[in-house]
Amino acid sequence: MTEIAKTFDPASIEARWYTHWEKAGLFRPERPDAQPFTIVNPPPNVTGNLHVGHALDNTLQDIIVRYERLRGKDALWVVGTDHAGIATQMVVERQMNAKGEKRTDYSREDFIAKVWEWKAESGGSITGQLRRLGCSMDWSREQFTMDPHFTQAVVKVFVDLHKKGLIYRDKRLVNWDPHFRTAISDLEVETKEVQGKFWHFRYPLADGVTLADGRDHIIVATTRPETMLADMAVAVNGADERYASVIGKEIILPITGRRIPIVADDHADPELGSGAVKITPGHDFNDFEVGKRAGIAAADMLNMLDADANVCQSADGLIPAEYLGLDRFDARKAVIAKMKELGRLVLFADKEGNEKEAEDRTIQTPYGDRSGVVIEPWLTDQWYVDAARLAQPAIEAVRSGAVEIVPKAWEKTYYNWMDNIQPWCVSRQLWWGHQIPAWYDEDGNAYVAENEAAAQEQAGNKQLTRDSDVLDTWFSSALWPFATLGWPEQTDLVKRHYPNDLLISGFDILFFWDARMLMQGIEFMEEAPWKRLYLHGLVRAADGQKMSKSKGNVVDPIGLIDSYGADALRFFMAAMESQGRDVKMDEKRVEGYRNFATKLWNATRFAMSNGIGASSSVAAPAATHAVNKWIIGEVVDTVAALDKALAELRFDAAANAIYHFVWDQFCDWYLELIKGQIDDETKAVAGWVLDQILVMLHPFMPFITEELWHALGDRSGDLIVAQWPAPQAQVDTDAKAEVEWLIKLVSDIRAARAELNVSPGAKLEMFVRDAGPVTSHRIRAQFAALSRLARVNSCSADAAPAGSSAQVVVDEATFILPLEGVIDIAAEKARLTKAMEAAAKEAKSLEGRLSNPSFVEKAKPEAVEKARADHAEKSAEAARLAEALARLG
Repeated sequence: MTEIAKTFDPASIEARWYTHWEKAGLFRPERPDAQPFTIVNPPPNVTGNLHVGHALDNTLQDIIVRYERLRGKDALWVVGTDHAGIATQMVVERQMNAKGEKRTDYSREDFIAKVWEWKAESGGSITGQLRRLGCSMDWSREQFTMDPHFTQAVVKVFVDLHKKGLIYRDKRLVNWDPHFRTAISDLEVETKEVQGKFWHFRYPLADGVTLADGRDHIIVATTRPETMLADMAVAVNGADERYASVIGKEIILPITGRRIPIVADDHADPELGSGAVKITPGHDFNDFEVGKRAGIAAADMLNMLDADANVCQSADGLIPAEYLGLDRFDARKAVIAKMKELGRLVLFADKEGNEKEAEDRTIQTPYGDRSGVVIEPWLTDQWYVDAARLAQPAIEAVRSGAVEIVPKAWEKTYYNWMDNIQPWCVSRQLWWGHQIPAWYDEDGNAYVAENEAAAQEQAGNKQLTRDSDVLDTWFSSALWPFATLGWPEQTDLVKRHYPNDLLISGFDILFFWDARMLMQGIEFMEEAPWKRLYLHGLVRAADGQKMSKSKGNVVDPIGLIDSYGADALRFFMAAMESQGRDVKMDEKRVEGYRNFATKLWNATRFAMSNGIGASSSVAAPAATHAVNKWIIGEVVDTVAALDKALAELRFDAAANAIYHFVWDQFCDWYLELIKGQIDDETKAVAGWVLDQILVMLHPFMPFITEELWHALGDRSGDLIVAQWPAPQAQVDTDAKAEVEWLIKLVSDIRAARAELNVSPGAKLEMFVRDAGPVTSHRIRAQFAALSRLARVNSCSADAAPAGSSAQVVVDEATFILPLEGVIDIAAEKARLTKAMEAAAKEAKSLEGRLSNPSFVEKAKPEAVEKARADHAEKSAEAARLAEALARLG
């Protein structure tokens, strides 16, 4: 045995053990004949830093991987990073800007070389942070989505999908970021509530047409007046009688003079505003669909903005020169001013009678999550994946049970999205990323091929220019489960580890990543990429709010590791991960789990000081003492509980099972019960049980368990590659009943003593009434422990002396502790009565508040929750004090 420090210090052991594991290749030991188990890590951005969401996601994965490795499997945890096109390009451009440079000062090739330089110097800091967390990933095969073999896979997938008609070029609306001058995905759009304005305009009817009420115009309302420069219709509801006579007629659009039709469409709600809606199909997603239904082809839809969101000339040339080149927000001011000058702006009076040009409105406005600028729906030519066709086999995979989604409740969300899936825009106007393998001739015809030579062969002698766009990073990461294994080569890894066994993912990327992996995996591997998909919740602030820098409630997991150790943070994440619920961050609980680690540390020091060390046996040692039989049975039950919980991916149940076994059964009771009788049998059993604890706890708390594993004695190998417990023992029901009886009796006596203010050092006499043969046997067999732990001198079956006493009932027997001369009975009754009445009064007051609907409905949720908790606490306190009074008779 190796002496361990008196005080548990996580920092002193974590880096040492992680370095040892990694250098020794223990994250992927050679097990060619073992059953494979495979999981892939959702690749974090190469620019990223570890946040609490990563900490949760990777902790759950590591628990499963360490568990399966201990079970003897060939456990492969694929790790790597995503090239993160827009994020990485932004970081490098920002560095250039700080030096007075910009991207366009360089050729594309030179800029990309600068990005690779940045990656070599600064990229991937998150991989070091994952090591701090204890993630046992296969770093020997660390992947990067821009590695040559991965790029080869990406290009092949694009080309093959294009050959099958599943990738095509189309003109559609996209989320356009004018700062980065690229399309971005929905995930990169952050919707914010903004205080804006709602303007009302009079659009004149053409050709002398009037409405039924005689008006010669239709009133429309908009939050984006500048877009009227590209209006192509006005929509009204076909059932709205006010406009029935003008459907099919035309509007003469102010400013541009463009004639646009009045169309019937259910998008127009008769109950909202005037019931008429201006339609700008080139700059609004809803309007785009209305335009298509009205027969306007995408190629004919008008665009009035350039890539910088400045006004440009529309295809019909009707936008006046004074607006050309204006920023979109300056154009808004100019359009409003012109409409006012033309008498087409509808003015109205506010509550105070003041004339106003617009209504104040709270508007849901899309922003680029990295650029911070307002996103513009923009009509442009992009490459699209026919997601609807790819989705069908992926839908069937879940319906058939080939893929299990856990929790099952997420299936409904999955089907709803997949059944209504839209074409997936996969092109981005960036330099960093996988350049699209398409070349164009001078007439704009596209030739898609794996390389330029193949494209030239298709085109003949025509001069070709390569598409400058790159692919959406989600396109490449959708290939992660198989491209990381070496596909398109049919490597041994592909054959052995595809499909993967499990994917653990946040629910927030179910559509952006998980569903797309499922579609691409089935398309190219003819089999779903994993058998199970586990979706966990978000990590929220303690009050339940979403964490954000603007709210100042972001928690740094590395800071928590520095304060409490990685083991404590990991155990917190596991214990709080309940299926279908978000995790509320609670630093006090993290601290509590550090205390749990300290308790195990101290328990091991106690064991070692009593000659208890490493066990040489996988199976449980032979036992004759009831307490040893009992603790062996508790190990058997705990192993079964852990196996069941982890099979069902119930991380909270697994953490709860091992926590209570270690803290309650082993530390609080077993070690106390064996004091004074640590013979050779007990040393063997205690050493074996401690070994089983270290193995069972290792997936959750790898660092402290490895340290204690080696401290307990010489080992043939490290804990990380030890054997999962196989007790080969049965639960001894008689011993279990006997020890649980002893624990209850001692607990109840201790509670009675505490409630009645009996001095902790006082040893009491005890009498027993109505004890049956089994109880009488237990009293004799366990009296030494009972006397020591409950502080009683004797236990007599004689009649107890008259006078006040404390009474404890366990099973059929009543145990009587005379208190005359031990405490001031009258004073104690008075104290208990006063405390009980105060607790009951407060409980009643809280009950009244909680029964008031006004409080429950209007108070802050946290205030209602606190009132409920306080009511439960005070009610329990009143009941406990009443019970104490009853004991005094």
